[in-house]
Amino acid sequence: MLQNTFSLIIETAGSVLGGVLLLRFWIQAVKVRPPQQVAQFIFSVSDWMVRPLRKVLPGFSGYDWASFLGAVLVAIACIALDLVIAGAWDISLLLTMSALLFFQWVFYGLIALLIIDAIFSWVNPQAPLAPFVRALNDPLLRPLRRFIPLLGNVDLSPLVALILLRLVHQLIITLIQSLA
Repeated sequence: MLQNTFSLIIETAGSVLGGVLLLRFWIQAVKVRPPQQVAQFIFSVSDWMVRPLRKVLPGFSGYDWASFLGAVLVAIACIALDLVIAGAWDISLLLTMSALLFFQWVFYGLIALLIIDAIFSWVNPQAPLAPFVRALNDPLLRPLRRFIPLLGNVDLSPLVALILLRLVHQLIITLIQSLA
């Protein structure tokens, strides 16, 4: 019981930190300016980790590699702590499970952004965060919109993106599990 509680706490804290680090990476990758409150939250949660990593791995080519590396390290730390708590330390299991957790954060984060954008478009397209979320989704949806026409003013590209993300997610999980 206590082992499950510690695992839940580690998984939750790690997922929040990993998700924030990946969001920070994505924001800089797509070159979008976040609203002030969002930026304050992201930087207050992640700066303690990103700043030291930037000294080792500075950003280049328009990407914040320190945030990306931070998310990878958080995934490894979460799985390492889980394995230590479970008493099942194995380096190949650590690497496999860390890769799975990292890709899970990436895909679930992108799926969450698509769902949030869809909710904004239905409920309140003029919401203050709507343009920010739309800009984060644009690199995913722009290529699909070239091939998928509007059906009666309904944009089906987010639905196609969700399906494609889910398929790629499943493919990567299967590939990683087969390598383990």
